[in-house]
Amino acid sequence: MNAFVFLADGFEETEAIAPIDVMRRAGFNVTTVSIMGRKQVKGSHGINVEADALFEQTDFSAAGMLVLPGGMPGTKNLAAHEGLAKLLTVAAGKDVILGAICAAPSVYGGLGLLKGERATCYPGFEEYLTGAEVKKEPVVVSNQFVTSRGAGTAMRFGLALVAKVKGQSFADELAAAMEFK
Repeated sequence: MNAFVFLADGFEETEAIAPIDVMRRAGFNVTTVSIMGRKQVKGSHGINVEADALFEQTDFSAAGMLVLPGGMPGTKNLAAHEGLAKLLTVAAGKDVILGAICAAPSVYGGLGLLKGERATCYPGFEEYLTGAEVKKEPVVVSNQFVTSRGAGTAMRFGLALVAKVKGQSFADELAAAMEFK
């Protein structure tokens, strides 16, 4: 599985790193992609992360999964990136898994991609999930969308992304091996 996790200044570090770790343990080929025009991206809590690639130089043609971490102003930066918006819109019409956590499901909502889907997000961002049936669950899987509520649900989010591809029993075994209860 080729998964791409998009990083923008102000991203919530736990919401990016925990799912990346879980997906890599599951054998996914995960590429972190900066939309900032530079590889060094600063998280919302001052942790600098070096992305694997720059958006402008990345070939997404073999993408099986696109993931958006939340955080502020990271989510606003993701929403403002025209290339990413186009990529997500095209992917929504294909068999690509679209994940987002915390405030980031609002990016999909803003693009009109959540119409008729179930979704969750960080409390207070529900109004931005345009057209979605909003749930107050830690993680919600609806067709190609996997959404989650925040930093405290980041491991569950990562495991849900893995389960979507490799099945629930594989994800359960991975969770047990990681001592995640």
